[in-house]
Amino acid sequence: MQQTSPETSQIARFEQSLDELEQLVVRMEQGELSLDDSLQSFERGIALYRNCQNALEQAELRVNQLLDPNLPETSRPFDPDVP
Repeated sequence: MQQTSPETSQIARFEQSLDELEQLVVRMEQGELSLDDSLQSFERGIALYRNCQNALEQAELRVNQLLDPNLPETSRPFDPDVP
């Protein structure tokens, strides 16, 4: 059985959230949802957007850590749960 690293699972969650968000947008753009369904979809979309934004911010931090010439090679590994 193959184990996934925290980074891999974070990427998978990002891709899943982005896919669901795109599907929500398509359904909402069709204009066939009731007002209540539209509001629920909007709320879900905001949550998905925040998840995606957080994942992108974490990826940016990781890239910055990798590119920072002042960090020694033996610096502590990236921890996505630490702000």
